[in-house]
Amino acid sequence: MARSTLSTAELRRPTVAAAAVRAFARGGYHGTTIADVAREAKISPAYVIKLFPTKEKLFTAALEACFDQILAALEAGADTASSISPDEVLDAMADAYAALITDRTLLLLQVHAQSVAEIPEIGAAFRAGLERIVTYAKDRSRGTDEAVQRFIAFGQLCHLLVAANVQEVPGPWARLLTAGMRHL
Repeated sequence: MARSTLSTAELRRPTVAAAAVRAFARGGYHGTTIADVAREAKISPAYVIKLFPTKEKLFTAALEACFDQILAALEAGADTASSISPDEVLDAMADAYAALITDRTLLLLQVHAQSVAEIPEIGAAFRAGLERIVTYAKDRSRGTDEAVQRFIAFGQLCHLLVAANVQEVPGPWARLLTAGMRHL
């Protein structure tokens, strides 16, 4: 019986990707260097480059790790739905996602990814992550296309409101945008 063993590099890739999530969330794509990620991961920049030969590959690995965490949260949320009704499942997933982004790291990484989505490799990874979320939400909830679109749209509005701290702003325009948003 053959035993599968992972190389040190294969074992370190998830750790470095997690460090990249944190570093890129803080500084964005343009404001974060490979050395910043290496410092966060407590390894040398040369080793980061060995694992991820370009900054684009490092950022896309961070983005993939981000979407992995989002999908895990959506799955856990769906598992807690009070019924199998599509709306109940989508609401439970939304609650789980809202809890996930309370620390803002994954939220900020996604915002930074949107800002550099014109870089082909990053744009492709971002779209692939969105595809994973939409496909999972549709398959798991069995909701209509309109219900899933609304789920994604409200999630993006929630991103905007949380990223800009709109919930803390007095005024009619802020109340209009935050009305009915229970995830703030």
